[in-house]
Amino acid sequence: MESQLEHLDEIRACTDMIRQELPDTMAARDAFRDEVYKDGALSHKVKRLIALALGLHAGCPGCIIYQTKVVVEAGATKAEVLEAVSVAMAMGGTTTGAWSWRVVKVLEELGKW
Repeated sequence: MESQLEHLDEIRACTDMIRQELPDTMAARDAFRDEVYKDGALSHKVKRLIALALGLHAGCPGCIIYQTKVVVEAGATKAEVLEAVSVAMAMGGTTTGAWSWRVVKVLEELGKW
């Protein structure tokens, strides 16, 4: 099976190509993203757990892989990640649950499973 983290590297490479063509647009997007994920009333980690659940619900493979990686980097435990997955599944049903395998694979690749 393909490496989820290698898939993420491919997405980043393509995003960098877009960044070269649209530097101002991408800088604005990056600044907005950075502001959104700052600690505030909700911590950075909690915001990333929310983003993971939303990525699962949306069925976005790149979002699922990326958000799983960054939420682990933000200090989320396996249990916290899986609870976010369970919330997404409660809201989205079996179609959301069908994407949860990507979370498991990323956690495995990061040595967290």
